[in-house]
Amino acid sequence: MQIRDATLDDWPSIWPFMRQIIAAGETYTYDRDLTEHAARASWLLPPPDRTVVAIHGDTVVGTAKMNRNHRGGGSHIASASFMVDPAHSGKGIGRALGLEVISWAKSTGYRAIQFNAVVESNTRAVALWKSLGFTIIGTLPEGFLHPTKGYVGLHIMHRPL
Repeated sequence: MQIRDATLDDWPSIWPFMRQIIAAGETYTYDRDLTEHAARASWLLPPPDRTVVAIHGDTVVGTAKMNRNHRGGGSHIASASFMVDPAHSGKGIGRALGLEVISWAKSTGYRAIQFNAVVESNTRAVALWKSLGFTIIGTLPEGFLHPTKGYVGLHIMHRPL
């Protein structure tokens, strides 16, 4: 698997699995009917932020966007979001993308990474982030309406660099 910077040419490969994940409404706070135009604008970030794709063979199997989490006096904290094609889950793609984000944040001079909204019932993601050194620093009770589990918490996760 290769991880490289995303280009506009990658979008047609990203959008189908991104649309599927967002429409399922189980792991992201995006509107479930998010348009392709709005998704592309929010995902393909210009420098100094960064968006990458994970490639297996000729296939885009995952993507991550990374950026500063806050402005002004809080601009030394990074954040990121991740999407892995469900057809390729469980193959270490999320871990590889997570390690890429950590490396990028360190090399860019960030002091920490904060994830603002990790859905509590997304236990695979929570376990992955914990294994990469993130801790849950707070949970917004019933902060997310899951389509089958009802109201579940949203974790704020943090990792110092």
